Amino acid sequence: MSTLMRTSEIAKRPVVDMAGDDIAQVKDIVYAPGGGTVNGFTLAGRGLFSGPMKTALAWSSVTALGKDAVMVASPGSLGELPADTSTRGQGHGDILGSRVLTDAGTDLGVVVDVIVEVGAGGEPCTVVGYEIKASEALGSAGTTMLIPLPDTMAASGQHLIVPASATDFVQQDLAGFGASIDDFRRQLRGTT
Repeated sequence: MSTLMRTSEIAKRPVVDMAGDDIAQVKDIVYAPGGGTVNGFTLAGRGLFSGPMKTALAWSSVTALGKDAVMVASPGSLGELPADTSTRGQGHGDILGSRVLTDAGTDLGVVVDVIVEVGAGGEPCTVVGYEIKASEALGSAGTTMLIPLPDTMAASGQHLIVPASATDFVQQDLAGFGASIDDFRRQLRGTT
């Protein structure tokens, strides 16, 4: 069973090992090249005066990601990430604040968070949508809305491109967003 999460909810989450020891905390989300999946996390130490750690946590070393913590087998699970990853972006740096446009050129709003689907038992953690501060085009200017993403994404500089039909599947909360993502992707494949 998979779970949808905002990446802002993952930042600062403690990293604990199977013995229950608190060994680090998540600093930033690191995406795989192309941005479709989470590659891992940069880490910070725990405690008031702890700063960034030189080690990171690859997604392949995560045994569970829950609402309270990131679980790893042991402190030895921490290490390095591949050199071709990018922090908090889709191969283009930080995407927060980027404009989301349809492939027809309509400005839908600005990204305020990224929605990921966390799979169970070794499944990848996949980027499935954005939380945006909506523009007039969505009829709710200034409100936050969730927009689903296709299986493959496009980005150009400071703009993120989605198919125009994505606007038919916008939600305001995570409760029904999983079904919207599935319906949107089926519609794109022509299997609705």
